[in-house]
Amino acid sequence: MQLYNKLSAKERAELIDKAGKNRLTLSFYQYAKIGNPQILRNHLFITWDTLDVLGRIYVAHEGINGQLSLPADRFNEFKAHLDTISFLKDIRLNIAVEQDNKSFLKLKVKVRNKIVADGLNDDTFDVTNKGVHVGAEQFNKLIEDEKTVLVDMRNHYESEIGHFKNAITPDVDTFRESLDIIEDDLKTHKEDKNLVMYCTGGIRCEKASAYFKHKGFKNVYQLEGGIIEYTRQVKEENLENKFLGQNFVFDDRRAERISDDVIANCHQCGNPFDVHTNCANAACHLLFIQCDSCKEAMENCCSSECMEINRLPYEEQKKLRKGQGNSNDIFKKGRSKALKFK
Repeated sequence: MQLYNKLSAKERAELIDKAGKNRLTLSFYQYAKIGNPQILRNHLFITWDTLDVLGRIYVAHEGINGQLSLPADRFNEFKAHLDTISFLKDIRLNIAVEQDNKSFLKLKVKVRNKIVADGLNDDTFDVTNKGVHVGAEQFNKLIEDEKTVLVDMRNHYESEIGHFKNAITPDVDTFRESLDIIEDDLKTHKEDKNLVMYCTGGIRCEKASAYFKHKGFKNVYQLEGGIIEYTRQVKEENLENKFLGQNFVFDDRRAERISDDVIANCHQCGNPFDVHTNCANAACHLLFIQCDSCKEAMENCCSSECMEINRLPYEEQKKLRKGQGNSNDIFKKGRSKALKFK
């Protein structure tokens, strides 16, 4: 019985090409009390592997968070399986705005302490006492209200390439950092303002809204389904799109274009650009914005130092990386003194 992925990304990509089928990229989450996450994890892997599901799924005692792709012609089978699990029956699935057959190249189902790393002690507040969920139409009306404060619950590298008009975009590296900053900045408006939040698919706002209500905010709202569901509703209901730029996503697509606005800049030359890349130096792997001209000039590297290392033979690069470990210091997103326009 296979419980883990055995194919490399390259092998899986070749199989996708050979199959010649269109795939759907989607995401979902659900907070629920799961007694034994490991048993559920194994069940999901065994079943989804037979459906050719690929993606990254986290299972914890508090629920499940999934981002994945599957052959479009097997969607109904996948949905039918979800419906056999009581807390996932009829769950909303956020279908990606832009599709890519290779958005994911491995199936990873992992047991985690939490489905989102929020750093919170859930025993100190009622996580079920959440804010009011609003759809795209009500959201548009709310954010035009002068009594509303709109807050982006994502990290700096996400909001940099796209966000809603007039949103507060905390310059943070993690979701947990933003919670205290937002509370402190808005502490004098806990009763007289509408606190309206949004994120990619809604999961971060689920916990954040309960946390801010616990902290004394009286009028707390969250965008149902996040930016992904908002975009779908805007198109279906012919509503005004108030999102500027791209929606950052955590797969190989990196982003979905929501509007034609380019609100970011190349981190190396400062010209308008909003496509992320990873530094070609495997010991750096920095996520940053690099335009096509700089990509060519810098050989897809974030600095001259990384460019020199990346030119070395592979075995020499491996020796330089030995003992470094894969820490946040190496895989930092968009923070480097070498980037002049960040």
